[in-house]
Amino acid sequence: MIEHITKQAVPKFGPELDSEFRPAALWNRAFAQAVEESGQGVPFAVALERDGGQVSVYKTRLFPSGERPEWDGANWFYVERLVKCLLWMGGGWRLIVGGSSTLGERLREAYAPGGGRSFDAEFMGRVYERPFQVEIVEYSQVPAPYERTERVGGHLAGCRIGFDAGGSDRKVAALIDGEVVFADETVWHPKLAADPDYHFAGIMDSLTRAAAHLPRVDALGVSSAGIYINNRTMVASLFLKVPQDLFEAKVKDIYLRAAQTLGNVPVVVRNDGDVTALAGAAALQDSRVLGIAMGTSQAAGYVDASGSLTGWLNELAFVPVDYNPAAMVDEWSGDYGCGVKYFSQDAVIKLAPAAGIELDGALTPAEKLAHVQKLLAGKDRGAEQIFASIGRYLGYGVAHYADFYEIKHVLILGRVTSGQGGVLIKEQAEEVLKVEFPELAPIQFHLPGESDRRVGQAIAAAGLAPLP
Repeated sequence: MIEHITKQAVPKFGPELDSEFRPAALWNRAFAQAVEESGQGVPFAVALERDGGQVSVYKTRLFPSGERPEWDGANWFYVERLVKCLLWMGGGWRLIVGGSSTLGERLREAYAPGGGRSFDAEFMGRVYERPFQVEIVEYSQVPAPYERTERVGGHLAGCRIGFDAGGSDRKVAALIDGEVVFADETVWHPKLAADPDYHFAGIMDSLTRAAAHLPRVDALGVSSAGIYINNRTMVASLFLKVPQDLFEAKVKDIYLRAAQTLGNVPVVVRNDGDVTALAGAAALQDSRVLGIAMGTSQAAGYVDASGSLTGWLNELAFVPVDYNPAAMVDEWSGDYGCGVKYFSQDAVIKLAPAAGIELDGALTPAEKLAHVQKLLAGKDRGAEQIFASIGRYLGYGVAHYADFYEIKHVLILGRVTSGQGGVLIKEQAEEVLKVEFPELAPIQFHLPGESDRRVGQAIAAAGLAPLP
């Protein structure tokens, strides 16, 4: 059954450099169709509880358990990938499984220490500062959803600094009553540094230079890769090498310390994906915006129909978009097919051999990306294929995301989208929706101007903090 469904998931407009790509969106649709055609589908639900008692719920239908081995195999593949997606999109410390005790037990085993998804369980435990749990209930006992949203950003008055911390560079902008008076970009290597003083020094270097262009600093807004709760760093790949004891002592409150050093100014810290979405919503004067930043990793954020942030994690870097089990594995999570390998500089590096481009192993990932972008500027055919393939990945990825988010606009930014590469990515993503998902073709893709693609998040971050 899995093989049959996978055959139905072969894309009509797949990436030229990755013929084995099996889009999650197509696989899930093929599974749902097979369940419906069986005439024996049964209800199944997954609920995830996160901070503040918030609960997100996803309901679907499966084959009945225990009747056919091939049905059981297809159910497990679908549910295991589904839970992974829901967990990294919405977040949660408690997973509630309703409708199949068999699948519930398998999930409990997978998310237990030493299980296949133990990384995910440990990660969520760190984010929410409590042990990850799997609870198995009857379908009728799955709790009702309880979600809160929050209006954030858009504050322009005063002298503000916006800071954007990425994995390859850090960007800063100084604004006076909404007008940019200074913007700067500096290369750094936070993922390689074990000493958090390196990170703090880099942050303060950027902030100090921005402050020099302002008569005073009224507020600080931070866009940073990672997960932040109450302006504190819970988990972030930027500090990957920092030992846990130093993380607790010097990283969790690193941006609070920076604001204090600036003069104890008001500060708001948000995930860089959320800031991308907020920037897009403000520029478009609209809502239902999914922002995707393609840089060292993949960052994402979402502004809902009311113009609010949802409180979801939106960590799409770890959401599977390729259901081919032989797809490239993410080194950090140990899982395959995750967005980070499709919507970041890693995707460019991954596809280079298939495009006939040899990259010097001595180069950093950012330097490898820059090399391919230089080839693209020279009309290199292999480089064109790389960015076109990423665009097709994106089209299928957005179709997958649309199963969970209500999307009207997709804003794409980040170093990978610089130059002609961003144009190719946008064009190919639009074509995928037109050819494969015509019902989603009204989704609009937006590629900001070159400057905004690079420092737009820092500018948007400047408006995060309200003045006292």
